[in-house]
Amino acid sequence: MNEDACVAVVVPQNAYDTNWSYGSGWECLHGFRRTDEAACVEVEVPEGGFLAPSGERWRCLRGYIKVDDTCQEIVLPANAYLADASYGSMWTCERGFKATDDQCTAIAVPANAYLNGSGYGHPWTCERGFFEQAGLCAAVAIPANAFFDDAIYGTGWKCERGYEASGETCEFINVPENAHLDRSGNRWECNKNFQKSKGLCVLNN
Repeated sequence: MNEDACVAVVVPQNAYDTNWSYGSGWECLHGFRRTDEAACVEVEVPEGGFLAPSGERWRCLRGYIKVDDTCQEIVLPANAYLADASYGSMWTCERGFKATDDQCTAIAVPANAYLNGSGYGHPWTCERGFFEQAGLCAAVAIPANAFFDDAIYGTGWKCERGYEASGETCEFINVPENAHLDRSGNRWECNKNFQKSKGLCVLNN
């Protein structure tokens, strides 16, 4: 239909008749694309590319990147492999290496540490019994009446029950009369019906 008349559908070369009463009445063959209202041209696939399933465009093979109308091979630096991400870097450094400019440089892991695979912060973690200090792993010095504590923050050790931290040592807790060690075991609190007053527990009047 063209206004008040029916006109014949002219199917151009490299196209087929759709037998539809709407649109142009024809579509380009697979591997061809429409350039205007009356022509279908072949989709030119560059080296390193392939025809997309739609048959109307092309994409680059794995290991290639689209640059204008070409597919350029991705040059991998040493100790790298192709990334599967659709955006960002086209390659990723192997384990034990980090991206520095356009290269993969070895990660310097200090003594008493191991690679942790973290995407942020230090790529290495100190082994048990050591803590990070100025880019190195220093041994945790555990005082008497204490044990190793692998909490992320803190001194790396914790006083045993009945002792409290005082600087770099663990001091015995003198529990006053009418008091008891609290849940932590490193402090004391007054029994019920008693209140703290000047280091003692007095009856709550």
